[in-house]
Amino acid sequence: MILEERYHWQAQNVKVSGVDDMVLLSKISEDAITDNLKKRYMDDYIFTYIGPVLISVNPFKQLPYFTDREVELYQGAAQYENPPHIYALADNMYRNMMIDNENQCVIISGESGAGKTVAAKYIMSYVSKVSGGGEKVQHVKDIILQSNPLLEAFGNAKTVRNNNSSRFGKYFEIQFSRGGAPDGGKISNFLLEKSRVVSQNPGERNFHIYYQLLGGASGEQKENLGVTTPDYYSYLNQSGTFTVEDVDDTKEFADTLAAMSVVGLSMEEQDSVLQIVAGILHLGNINFREENNYAVVESQDFLAFPAYLLGIPQDSLCSKLTSRVMDSRWGGKTESIAVTLNTEQACFTRDALSKALYTRLFDFLVHSINRAMQKDQEELNVGVLDIYGFEIFQQNGFEQFCINFVNEKLQQIFIELTLKAEQEEYVHEGISWTPIDYFNNKVVCDLIESKLNPPGIMSILDDVCATMHAKGEGADQTLLQKLQGQVGSHEHFSSWNRGFIVHHYAGKVSYDANGFCERNRDVLFNDIIELMQGSDPFIRALFPENLEAEKRGRPSTASIKIKKQANSLVQTLMKCTPHYIRCIKPNETKRPRDWEENRVKHQVEYLGLRENIRVRRAGYAYRRVFNKFLHRYAILTKESWPQWRGEERQGVLHLLRSVHMDQDQFQLGKSKIFIKAPESLFLLEEMRERKFNGYARVIQKAWRKHIAVRKYVKMREEASDVLLNKKERRRNSINRNFVGDYIGTDHHPEIRRFVNRRERIDFADVVVKYDRRFRPVKRDLILTSKFLYMIGREKVKQGPEKGQIQEVLKRQIEIKKIQSVSMSTLQDDFFIVHEEEYDSVLQSVFKTEFLSLLVKRYQEKTDKQLPLKFNNLLEFKVKKEGWGPFTSSGSRQIQFQVGQGDEAVLKPSGKVLQVSIGPGLPKNSRKFPPVISCTRTQFSFCVIGARSRGGRAPSRGGGAPSSRGSLLRQQSSMEQPTLPRLHNQQRSSNRGPQHSDMGFMSVPEQGAAGMHRRRSKEVKPVPGAGRPKPKPRSPQCRALYAYDAQDTDELSFNADDVIEIISEDPSGWWFGRLRGREGMFPGNYVEKI
Repeated sequence: MILEERYHWQAQNVKVSGVDDMVLLSKISEDAITDNLKKRYMDDYIFTYIGPVLISVNPFKQLPYFTDREVELYQGAAQYENPPHIYALADNMYRNMMIDNENQCVIISGESGAGKTVAAKYIMSYVSKVSGGGEKVQHVKDIILQSNPLLEAFGNAKTVRNNNSSRFGKYFEIQFSRGGAPDGGKISNFLLEKSRVVSQNPGERNFHIYYQLLGGASGEQKENLGVTTPDYYSYLNQSGTFTVEDVDDTKEFADTLAAMSVVGLSMEEQDSVLQIVAGILHLGNINFREENNYAVVESQDFLAFPAYLLGIPQDSLCSKLTSRVMDSRWGGKTESIAVTLNTEQACFTRDALSKALYTRLFDFLVHSINRAMQKDQEELNVGVLDIYGFEIFQQNGFEQFCINFVNEKLQQIFIELTLKAEQEEYVHEGISWTPIDYFNNKVVCDLIESKLNPPGIMSILDDVCATMHAKGEGADQTLLQKLQGQVGSHEHFSSWNRGFIVHHYAGKVSYDANGFCERNRDVLFNDIIELMQGSDPFIRALFPENLEAEKRGRPSTASIKIKKQANSLVQTLMKCTPHYIRCIKPNETKRPRDWEENRVKHQVEYLGLRENIRVRRAGYAYRRVFNKFLHRYAILTKESWPQWRGEERQGVLHLLRSVHMDQDQFQLGKSKIFIKAPESLFLLEEMRERKFNGYARVIQKAWRKHIAVRKYVKMREEASDVLLNKKERRRNSINRNFVGDYIGTDHHPEIRRFVNRRERIDFADVVVKYDRRFRPVKRDLILTSKFLYMIGREKVKQGPEKGQIQEVLKRQIEIKKIQSVSMSTLQDDFFIVHEEEYDSVLQSVFKTEFLSLLVKRYQEKTDKQLPLKFNNLLEFKVKKEGWGPFTSSGSRQIQFQVGQGDEAVLKPSGKVLQVSIGPGLPKNSRKFPPVISCTRTQFSFCVIGARSRGGRAPSRGGGAPSSRGSLLRQQSSMEQPTLPRLHNQQRSSNRGPQHSDMGFMSVPEQGAAGMHRRRSKEVKPVPGAGRPKPKPRSPQCRALYAYDAQDTDELSFNADDVIEIISEDPSGWWFGRLRGREGMFPGNYVEKI
């Protein structure tokens, strides 16, 4: 049972798979790093550390360690406590944000298909699970999680490298309140690959939403939208690929619609979104033929559906696709001229409209998500960057150029912050350091984005586009000539017959210049915008341009936008505390356990993992400015809490000495502390956690006491009403404190295992059960919100444990299936639980507490009152024995009669059990004035159970003292509860007058110094231990159980303490003396010596 609960890495004889942290590799080389990653990958360990950097290898299968158990395991744990995991990085991010009050971000980088999008999902999922919050926060969490399937449907597609490739960049900021609850969010999207809408390479697909719509739409939707199979549409049938392995487009369409609802899109908006998606498909089927060098629509039939779905006149659509109006200026005058387009220009206009519609629709969805999550004021946030990976295809165009440029910028951030900045910081702070060489890709970034001396590729491209007048190959050839002339001699640039080659940090990529200028211009003619502004309000809102305003200056190009977005992203990331996940793609087959050595080694090289390890190994794992270090660890000493008042440098040294950190483990710079090994940092963190845990326990303890008092007072009042005017009461049951769990199931896993893990135990007690022959047998009775359990013990008859006693589940009754409960009207402890199959006769001294809880749970489950029957002649059904014709079943009876004493006398006779017992308190007895006394200065537990005692009740299997009643003798495993004092009964007059009012004479609760003195007294050797002890003048008793005083005139004692008896009272409360103090105590907690 215990072994099943362990994690796979906690079991014995686990195969060691490489090293968790590659800083610990004995040899640092690309081969050693690749070999370590392979060992771990083949054993399903996909995560590895390089200090704080997480390396993740795509397993191409679902692994079992992303469940709620792992969330619980990694929450609040130090990095070294568990194996590397993305949850550890996410938890570290979240905790650092809360503790340091600083924004955090995680930069996920790697090739296309390396697992970046999945990694981002796991981070968002983890943060959502560990952060608290109410209804509004839950709404934000739902949007955060549901935005993924929505944006993936419209922004992801199958490529030859990745079945779910992100064709846009996304920076997701999860915004938090100061209390750590996610109460807002914001998505920034970058460069959607809109060219995919109109064309795809062989083996690839368009965006997922098209195939989801065609596969998942209802019959009515298909008829209204005019959609059919994907091979019918020109925008889908170019690649010949319509399905993706292990992807159910129909199911994902349902998920997409559900996500639209979660982010707040109305049904009308959802219908409009699907209309535009279908409208784009129909636009692609409009073809043109040439008549007299001008384009005309081949078939007017293909105009009807797109015009209908886009809400525009059919003839207007036809006109705008085959002609456009140009403004001609001459001599200060402007004249509009209608120009008829050729087929090439008409196709370009059609595709430009399709791309514009899709891009603006995607922006609308992002805006809708942001609108649903927006908050008035930003406080703290965690940013997750999930952006298209570096990619090399057979044919690489303008989109790949932009994608690879952004990846180049992200690599530059990694280099700046982990290699360059770290080494420069050591020099600046005066730390001795030997420089480590690495490739700085800033030279490649400058080649692409530089504005002057020499201008970069993008600047040259913009210049060519500014002088471009017509579509054609001429502009692209001009671009190649200018590139050769201005950057041809650059070491990372070279030309080829159809384009140019850039030597990126991840390898050489050949770009086909065909279409570069046209895609960079990103032009949508005013005629088309004007056409769309005449559509329905939804589409009109997607085209908000003011066509009347005169445009001045050079129009914005795609490269200008992507440069601006990339630099803005870099600035945003630089303002946060960064964390890194480097994703590695192990193969191109997309299959698990397939390892391509050369491919992985190439990624290890260009990601700079070797240099990263060397810098981390030679450098310091942790650095912090003095004041932030003092703030974080101030709680470690009295001198530094709440604030260090001396020089910051001395304060840092004081804290380091307080945890006895070795001198060689840290260095002090000019303004920062540098700590070398992660283990030294973990030591500080552990000491800090212990301090906080200690104070948290003090607060929790006081609060729980307060809540427990209120809870059990209420329970006791409710319990009293259950039996009021129906049953006589025992003397000591009315004011008794309720404990609930008298067995201590938390310490008995052999019993707890029968109860569902998520079930809360309301009541647990060892009771006596009577069988058909009225023979008594012990059972553990457990009540939860759903079931009533009865657990017994049996000898094992076979196997290696033969002869041993083990726990067995004897009965499990669903609460709602209980028919009634029967009891007598006398003070006995019998009750019968009636159920359809057979009844259970039980005896427990805690019947009142049990019944009150059972009544409450029954009402919760059935909305009915549990029938309680009171009679001195009770009948119950017995379980049928065997299956033959001579089997016996039927019923038995219990007859109650008034006898002598407080203990029940049982006399079985055939099918009748006679129970006689003396009279108890009247049936109308209610609880007496409350005895629970909790003041601000008295912090002893008011709810007293065996687990809060210094001593223990007799353990399971041991016998109870002979002075206890017969039932207590049988219940040897029960932990003794408190017996409160009965206030309304006259105490014995044997006490001398000096004891009549001792309350005002009592010593108040002692402070810390008093407690210390008291403890030292208790361990002090008894004076004159060598001499014979004088005989006591008064009778004495020995405590069987521990007792905590609940009032100032009571005695507290531990098990086995010897108390001098001054007087005994019939009520059960005695008066005695212990350690020089006199007071009252319950007589049934002791036995006379």
